[in-house]
Amino acid sequence: MPRVPMSLALHAAFTAEMASARAPGPMRERWRAAERAHILSQPWPMAHTRTHAVMVRLAVRDRDLREVLGQLVRMVVAGPGSAAGKYPDGNTGRTRAGLTTPMPIPDDLAALLAGAGIDLRP
Repeated sequence: MPRVPMSLALHAAFTAEMASARAPGPMRERWRAAERAHILSQPWPMAHTRTHAVMVRLAVRDRDLREVLGQLVRMVVAGPGSAAGKYPDGNTGRTRAGLTTPMPIPDDLAALLAGAGIDLRP
């Protein structure tokens, strides 16, 4: 578990992205919001797991069996991985991204994470 709680700014951004991922609208935009929420949530076990739960629902709606199965695996490992500090920074959380592949973090999300005291690995 991270040594710091989510900052107010990060929590607000995470909540907004999760709301967008759950809202009616184009699936591409909903997935983008879920991916951004995932990047923000990785250091916090419960938030990280909740993000994968939303991704499972999106995958079911897309009727994408591969993504559903990948998200179910991620739901199991997300909490323990976050608690242990073992997660790939910037990873979007999608099955196609790979379970352990670090990815570049968008500048706005990196600023929120740094502002919350999260040490981003190079």
